[in-house]
Amino acid sequence: MKKLINAARDVVPEMLEGLALAHPDIALLADANVALRADARAHAEHGRVAVISGGGAGHEPAHAGYVGAGMLTAAVSGDVFTSPSTDTILAAIRTVAGPAGVLLVVKSYTGDRLNFGLAAELARAEGIAVETVVVADDVALATGDDTAGRRGIAGTVFVHKIAGAAAETGATLAEVTAEAEAAARAIGTMGVALTPCTVPAAGRPGFELGEDEVELGLGIHGEAGVRRDKIAPADDFVTELLDRIVAETGLAAGDRVVLLVNNLGGTPTMELDIVLRGAVRYLASRGLVLERAWRGSFLTALEMAGMSLSLLRVDDARLARLDAATSAPAWPTPVVGRVGRVTVLPAAPAPGNIEAGTPLTEPTPLTRAIDAVCAALTDAEPHLTELDRIVGDGDLGISLARGAEAIGSELPGYGGGTPAAVLRGLADTVRRALGGTSGPLYSVLLLRAATVVAQDTGPRGWREALVAGARAIGELGGAQVGDRTMLDALVPAGEVLAGGASLAEAIDAAVAGTEATAGHSARRGRSSYLGDRAIGTVDPGAEAVVIWLRAIADSLDAEEENA
Repeated sequence: MKKLINAARDVVPEMLEGLALAHPDIALLADANVALRADARAHAEHGRVAVISGGGAGHEPAHAGYVGAGMLTAAVSGDVFTSPSTDTILAAIRTVAGPAGVLLVVKSYTGDRLNFGLAAELARAEGIAVETVVVADDVALATGDDTAGRRGIAGTVFVHKIAGAAAETGATLAEVTAEAEAAARAIGTMGVALTPCTVPAAGRPGFELGEDEVELGLGIHGEAGVRRDKIAPADDFVTELLDRIVAETGLAAGDRVVLLVNNLGGTPTMELDIVLRGAVRYLASRGLVLERAWRGSFLTALEMAGMSLSLLRVDDARLARLDAATSAPAWPTPVVGRVGRVTVLPAAPAPGNIEAGTPLTEPTPLTRAIDAVCAALTDAEPHLTELDRIVGDGDLGISLARGAEAIGSELPGYGGGTPAAVLRGLADTVRRALGGTSGPLYSVLLLRAATVVAQDTGPRGWREALVAGARAIGELGGAQVGDRTMLDALVPAGEVLAGGASLAEAIDAAVAGTEATAGHSARRGRSSYLGDRAIGTVDPGAEAVVIWLRAIADSLDAEEENA
């Protein structure tokens, strides 16, 4: 187990202290794991209903992250994935209760229902007005007398927001309760997990998943879902989850909804955005009107990778509650206006370097060489990717294959009728298609080579073009031979060619330079972050140079045979 904690027993109090240190408007209750509004007593004295929620820790930012004006008055935390005790909940109720009373928002887990329910009874016996709303939004589970019932999961955050916004306006306890109950009935949530999670006190994952397995319909404590399945494209999971949610909540075309894409803890934002995109398209296909959409970490399960989707039916009044201002640190910046559309602005026109002229219709020795290079780089993608995975960030082979594909589609448009024009067209394409460091480096190589070839299209001009291109890369990237970069292959090859040797001899020099990189510590590029750990593997950039030089040589040999 690798976690940034001090001791398992101190996780919750230290986490709450950190939150309060960052947010001065959040206070902590003495001798209890309770976060509350620093102005909670003043809030009660002004006749406002106090809204309390909570549960086990491990779901951050829930629940303490939703403490603030316009949302929760207090959040009660138990140990990780463990309901808080009745006495701790009762202490929170006593602290924040005023004449207007208290609403408890409880997720439908047995421990939470028992402890919050008993605390409510004890508070009522002391004369405090308390109401309870139980959220059971997990549509993955069946309902009925012979089941434990549906769980409360990420959709609970919607109830926090709606109840808190209603309380902030001065609504009565009955009114706040009614809005919260109606919202809870209008929510459906279902999730999918890609990995388990590890409770600090346990020290090992709560369950196991195979490399290609996922858990569908799981709870927020790592408990099993309704089905174990194989990994699939994101859109497939979106469709399955939303099909279930729409069916269980009775949504139909024309209904207005809001969407919550919730990170279960370890999912990159990139993947959440892909899920959101798929969800928006799905809702549009069903004729549902998407008013708002949020994505991020709202109610997590420690470091579990995966996500859940929540839909809430809304009208103008409920939407106003969701849009109302809050100081709770974990609620995102309000979304303005209806979502679900992407505004696409046209790019400003650029002069470009592709010269005007008649498109290339007949292949030439140069274009055939370019085709050969593109084919070779495409074939070498797995090899270069694996090399770059070992000593870099793993994207070189993919980037060069993507550039080869772009060149293949754009090559006929390199007009102008001269080799220099074709090289400048190539420079434009690789600059746009490659990205990363390879894009600008190959682009400057081709631009400088085009300048030389424009003056001399004979053999000497092409020899000098390679030398000039290598020099340009060194100037732009600040690298030199021995730094473990593409220049370790390119510079020796250029020097041999410039000296009058054959292309085969130049390739031999490039191969020798590439092999030498296996013994060098990198001083430039991603490999430089690895230090001596990169030793033993050749530089992928230099290897790529050897590949495309060989492709050019093979193409020229074929030209001679066909001449």
